[in-house]
Amino acid sequence: MKIGIIREGKVPPDHRTPFTPTSLKEILLAYGSKFSFCVQSSPLRCFSDQEYTRLGIDVVEDISQADLLFGVKEVPISQLIPGKTYFFFSHTLKKQARNRALLQAILSKSIRLIDYEALKNEEGARVVAFGRWAGIVGAYNAFWTYGRKTGLFELRRAVECEDLEDLKQELKKVVLPPIKIVVTGKGRVGKGVLEILKILEIKEVSPKEFIHDYFEEAVFVALSSSDYYRRKSDGGYDQSQFYTSPEGYESYFLKFAEVAELLIAAAFWDPRAPRLFDLRDLSSSEFSISVIADITCDIDGSIPTTHRASSIADPVYDIDRITTRELPAFGKQDSISVMAIDNLPCELPREASSEFSEQLSTWVIPALLSEPSPILERATIARDGDLTLEYMYLSDYVSDKEAEDEQD
Repeated sequence: MKIGIIREGKVPPDHRTPFTPTSLKEILLAYGSKFSFCVQSSPLRCFSDQEYTRLGIDVVEDISQADLLFGVKEVPISQLIPGKTYFFFSHTLKKQARNRALLQAILSKSIRLIDYEALKNEEGARVVAFGRWAGIVGAYNAFWTYGRKTGLFELRRAVECEDLEDLKQELKKVVLPPIKIVVTGKGRVGKGVLEILKILEIKEVSPKEFIHDYFEEAVFVALSSSDYYRRKSDGGYDQSQFYTSPEGYESYFLKFAEVAELLIAAAFWDPRAPRLFDLRDLSSSEFSISVIADITCDIDGSIPTTHRASSIADPVYDIDRITTRELPAFGKQDSISVMAIDNLPCELPREASSEFSEQLSTWVIPALLSEPSPILERATIARDGDLTLEYMYLSDYVSDKEAEDEQD
């Protein structure tokens, strides 16, 4: 079975790789002749061509010889090879409008698409993800943004740090007044955020304490959906019902927005669910949040100030509280600064790629030897020119009827 690692073609370029040189070497040693690998040459990949060739991995320009093709981000339509099996984040599962043409092309080219986001174990938990690294870098960027906005401290950009250890050393420069920080989400991304908050030794408090108590030091609260969503009919909350019918719920997040200065958004959002707040809330004197780090980066999604994704090169834009229009970053004292980079793990690409590669080696490589594999079948969105049964809900999407947006 010949596996190819494609060169990332999305603009702006992504420096991550699904498989590191060391992982490929370990797979070859573990499985002998069952697999062979080739890596498409790339001047931008965080691991150089030489690092692959040094371990005996073929580096090529023409990747069409491979049976299976692994990438990270969406593959440009012009680079898709008909009839192949591709693994990458397609960002189509929520009917993201920007990628409708990509899924249409995949179907027309009879490509089998296996989406990393849909790779789940028997319990329904994702098994491969960059979420932890999105959380780590996103939380770091939240404090970078806060430091720039307030002038209280100055950090190097995460992308300028050599690795996680270097980033941790940089965080020693953070000096915070007694602000309140609200974090949404307790999954992989949320856990990554908590790693940074623990490094900073910021005290965690309960939702009740966060809203009602005064503190002489910076504190944070980590919220679950039950903390800020309630049923419209009676104010109750049932987790299974919320997951299946979120449209029956409303947000009461504003009670947190009234006391928090910094919001770090790391919760998965279903497009059927209400937003955390409305744009009209920004003009209220009671809306205290001044910095939003939207790690989820759902455009016009759970965080309505996320008008667009920002970039590593240009990480922040401001939103005017009155007009809700975009302003230059830090251009107005009372505006809200938004960090919404959609490829955060790219700022620490080698470590993020190494962890992702280990996950693929654990879950996907063995599954390839037992095809048809349940884990791969569940993640197959398209095959032989059609959507698979589980993803037939995307039919109207690929027929040009409806659409929405996400981060890895």
